[in-house]
Amino acid sequence: MTKSNPVQLRTILAIALPMIISQASETVMLFVDRLFLSRLGEAYIAGAMSGGLSSFTMVSLFASTVGYVNAIAAQYYGAGKPDRCAQTAVQGFYASLIFFPIILPFLPLMRLFFIAVGHSEIQVLLEYSYFRILMYGSLLILLRQVFTGFFLGLGKSRIVMIANIAGMLINIPANYILIFGGFGIPSLGIQGAAIGTLIGSATIVVVFLLFYFGPRIRQQYHTHRHWSFQRDLFWRLIRFGIPSGIETFLNVMAFNFFLQLMLSYGTDVAAAVTITMNYDMVAFVPMIGLSFAATAIIGQRVGAKDYAGAEASTYLTLKLAYLYAGVMMCLFLFATRPLISVFTAELAAAEERIVPLAMVLLRLAALYTLADATQLVFAGALRGAGDTRFVMLLSVIMHWIFTMASFYLIKIAEASPVQVWFFFIAFVLTIGGAMFLRFRGGRWRSIRLIET
Repeated sequence: MTKSNPVQLRTILAIALPMIISQASETVMLFVDRLFLSRLGEAYIAGAMSGGLSSFTMVSLFASTVGYVNAIAAQYYGAGKPDRCAQTAVQGFYASLIFFPIILPFLPLMRLFFIAVGHSEIQVLLEYSYFRILMYGSLLILLRQVFTGFFLGLGKSRIVMIANIAGMLINIPANYILIFGGFGIPSLGIQGAAIGTLIGSATIVVVFLLFYFGPRIRQQYHTHRHWSFQRDLFWRLIRFGIPSGIETFLNVMAFNFFLQLMLSYGTDVAAAVTITMNYDMVAFVPMIGLSFAATAIIGQRVGAKDYAGAEASTYLTLKLAYLYAGVMMCLFLFATRPLISVFTAELAAAEERIVPLAMVLLRLAALYTLADATQLVFAGALRGAGDTRFVMLLSVIMHWIFTMASFYLIKIAEASPVQVWFFFIAFVLTIGGAMFLRFRGGRWRSIRLIET
């Protein structure tokens, strides 16, 4: 393991901390959204979790593909080619416009999926309503990924942070008003939550555009000039981005299938699982910011052919991830009851059926937080170096083995939710170890992502 120095630490913190804050703001939006809906009943909070994850599943293939702007722009930045950074972002913009109309015809399939996995009629109604509204605004998600990738690739993660905080500040009051009613707006319930989420996403895109065409970025990267379609660069984005997109899509689909299976145990188990996953999200999503940061930092180092610096930066980023994961692990273990009571205060029969299971699941979640940190950082580093194909194959194979085994455990072996949760922990530990071994093997050093 290469030793780090204070300069490396400052560089990583300058990119990583704003990304952690950015992802934390995303977490706050989702968390508060579900907290508001919990006041309407356990079916609403489960519907938001199911519908929200399903919408992310549907858009993830395309969002992760255009989001690979991050790695390509980072390598061009490291190679000292600023104009190519803006040209890469423009190709991501065109790809988003192409992908959006491809998504929409598949929306009715998700309703059939909810029915097929055994959800109740009221649950299907709520989750599909939430899902459908989010999908009509999925172009905003694609554009967010393009601009996030561009600014992060340049190391300007503060801009990403500012945009995400602005979205959060707009989203939370909008959600409250639209869910419960106010200022002449009727109570829209779960539909209002979805509309408020889209308003937050639109705010983020607007802030990104203001910075993208602002004087400093325009002067340095000539963003006002580069709007032509460039076939070679477009296909390079697709070629390297598609494996990342396929990986995300198949992984999220597998996890969504697993979650829907867990929700099929019944409303009480669905509420306990949703509460646990909300707190798992608090641990997991900010670490996704570190994964994005690892992609940008390693991309810049590899673009400059500084492989020793890329390795040292990866391990230093991992230490930061472990610091955050350790704090969350302690909270899950020692503040379990207060965390769960935030959601269960107004749920009927919570003490008898929901709270005991949620406490067990949340304490078990503490066991895999460090493994999550490991796999996110090393996967991000490998993507930054262009090793997207291996990350895709390993991650997808592992996720679907886990999902098929979960189907057997839940539907055939009739295992308890806690037994299935133990299996989930073993899966996360395995994939974290595999990502570490791939990075340490060094194959990523020989991959060429950009022209020399």
